[in-house]
Amino acid sequence: MKIKHFLNLHKATTFILILGLMLAYNNFTLDPWVYLALHGTYGLLWLLKDRIYPDKQWEQEVSLGNGIVLFGIVGLYWIAPFILISSRSSPALPLVSAAIATTILGIFLHYASDAQKYYTLKYQPGLITEGFFARCRNTNYLGEILSYLGLAMIVTHWLPFVILGGFIALVFLPNMRSKDQSLSRYPEFVAYQAKSGLLFPKLLAQTNQSQKSALCTVANSLSAEYCTTTNFSIERDFSMRS
Repeated sequence: MKIKHFLNLHKATTFILILGLMLAYNNFTLDPWVYLALHGTYGLLWLLKDRIYPDKQWEQEVSLGNGIVLFGIVGLYWIAPFILISSRSSPALPLVSAAIATTILGIFLHYASDAQKYYTLKYQPGLITEGFFARCRNTNYLGEILSYLGLAMIVTHWLPFVILGGFIALVFLPNMRSKDQSLSRYPEFVAYQAKSGLLFPKLLAQTNQSQKSALCTVANSLSAEYCTTTNFSIERDFSMRS
């Protein structure tokens, strides 16, 4: 079996699990419904993404035992809906609104950047330095982190944040560093690394570059104007002497 089979099973059963928790605890308040819509849709879109533009790293073969362990690890994300529904916690509506916005933004960045990566590498293999990856080398990871951050915000409990932090420290960051090592084989990677952030967009580099470009443009204009004025003065003096 492949890694993606266990990941897809987790994504496909997330909606069923959350709905089952709502039935088990007879909790059909607003917050569980919001969480069900967000996390359930995230899983559905994951399955569509795998069908339309699959990630080749999930195509690796894995033993049944390792697959079960993997399923258990990603199953830690299910602790969040369990806490939310079983505790009947009710976060403030402004927080729920912020959580929804964060999750939607994360899903967009995650899946849209993965689509760009898939189709770019399919037709033009090499280093991707534009679009979603122009200022951030791991926009897809940033999106995934924001997605689960938004879900954790709805729960308003410390444990989902700790779980997300564990995934960031033990899975996402090592993968990002490994990706950088792989991309370093491209000659243009050094320049790309200088203008892009590992996880967060490096906007300051763009500002500095824009300022440098503007200064160069002004300097070139002044230089051209000076040369034109100087040449005109020389020609005028020469004409008067003649």
